[in-house]
Order: sequence, then C-alpha cells, then structure tokens
Amino acid sequence: MFTTILICWGGEVFLQQFANALALGSVYALFAIGFTLIFGVLEIVTLAHGAVFMIGAFAGLMVVTKFNVSPVTAILAGMMASGILGCLIDLLAIRPLRKRKFHHLAPMIATIGCATIIISISQGIFGAEVYRFPFDFMPGTSFNFWAIQLTLLQIIIVGVALSLMMIIIFLLNRTKWGKAVRSVAESPRTAALLGIPVERVFLLTAFAASALGGAAGVLTGINFNAIHAFMGGPIMHRGIAVIILGGMGDIRGAVLGGLILGFAEIMSVAYLSSDFRDAISFGLLFIILLVRPSGIFGSHIERKG
Repeated sequence: MFTTILICWGGEVFLQQFANALALGSVYALFAIGFTLIFGVLEIVTLAHGAVFMIGAFAGLMVVTKFNVSPVTAILAGMMASGILGCLIDLLAIRPLRKRKFHHLAPMIATIGCATIIISISQGIFGAEVYRFPFDFMPGTSFNFWAIQLTLLQIIIVGVALSLMMIIIFLLNRTKWGKAVRSVAESPRTAALLGIPVERVFLLTAFAASALGGAAGVLTGINFNAIHAFMGGPIMHRGIAVIILGGMGDIRGAVLGGLILGFAEIMSVAYLSSDFRDAISFGLLFIILLVRPSGIFGSHIERKG
C-alpha cells in the first residue's frame, strides 16, 4: 500500500493533477494581478473586482451566443466590457473620494456598493440561473505528453493567462505608461509635480486591472462552463487570499500566490476530498502568514504613532 501511494504521488496521477492545478492557478493569478495593480497604484482594496469579473464572463458569453466567435474574441470582448466598467467605477465612485480627504475605509465601502449595484442589475437582466456556453464552442480535443493528458481548453487557459501576465509585466517595466504607474504608486503628489497626468494614470490603471479581471472571468466561465450573477463572490475571497499570500501590491506575489492556491485546491480535491478544498487552501495561507506575515514578496511596514 505504501508503495502504491508513492507511485501515485510521483507518477501519472500527480503529474496530471499538477497540470490541472496550473490551469486553475493561472486564472487565480490573472485575477489577482488586476487586484494587486489597483491596490499598488490607487492604494485601495476594490471589493467590486469580483463583480467586474462576472461582467467579463457574461460579455464573453453574449458575443459567443450572438455572433459565434472564437474563444480569443470572447476573451477580448470580456476584457473590453470589464475595462470600461472599471473606468466607470473609478470615475463615479473612487475619483470623487480622491478629491477630498477621506477615511481609508471609504473606498472599500464605495466599491462594496458598486458591486451590489452591478450584481443586482445583472440578476435583474439575466436572472439567477446558470448560463453555459454552446455545446460545440470548445472542442474536446486532448493531447498526450508523456504521462499527462492536456485538453485544448487547458492549453488555451494557461497560454492566454501567461500571455496577459507577460504583457502587463512588460508594459509596467518597459513603457512610459509603466514608468508613470510606478511613479504614481510611489507618490502621486510628486508624480503630479513632475508633470505626470495622475488622474489619467489612475483611469488607465483601472481599465487595465479590470480588463485582466474580465479575462479571468471568461476563462473561468469556459473552464467550468457555468456563468451566473454571483460567480464573483468565491473568487473575490481567493483573490484577497492570493494578494495577501504573495505580498500586497507585488505582481510577482500575485502570480506565485495564485499558482500556490490553485495547486493546494486541486491536490486537496485529488488526494483528500472536495469537502476539504477551502479548509486546506486557506489553512495553507494561514500557515504561510504565520511564518511570513507580510507575504512571500511583501515588505514589513512599521506603524508610526
């Protein structure tokens, strides 16, 4: 029996579950990058990101249903819809607060209100039922690599997620917009004195972060083939866990944290039970934070009296 367990963990089953975990963790990481980007630049935890995620999924579903487009086009549609929604949230809920002195909890409360409004409107339009992509939208093609069987869906999810991660990292590190974002994240007042259009940077950051959330929404909808008005709630919990695990405001931490959480969830389901999925995942988060309270890539900040 012991030998069987070792073969299971070191052989085909483990490798197959590792591939599944990579697909799930890539989506978590993509969602968390948008979360982290907003926190790093706007210095707020936007609790409307789950609702933005849901709108992206519905946008992708609608263009597929009406125009029979490819998965890539559906993802782009979801990104555009979520990006525009993110800009509206910034313009209508967050920017007015930036123009006056506000308590640090005010933006969180405002984004909770935005999320509630968005979910209520979505429920009024689509109802509470679960929507699914057309049966023939995603072919069930699979490929065998040594002991791993990868589906076309998994390859698309990982490929799109990694591509978007690389694009956003490139933009942040190699473009004028990225330099402006880093300057504003360091000090908005100093950035404004240097001639950087701070409000425009805030708006573009909200668009980019929300677009990533929309892409994650479409990928999640395709992966589980289930889209509904309340699908943003569970991933919001995981997104918060991921950015805390990786280190608040750190893109690298969002990527690594998403992969760790996806790995923990898949392995707990595969080797234990789906009933322990959340317990194992968030228990791992608790243990890591006991060892490193600031997160994997976070830096310790002392409170000044």
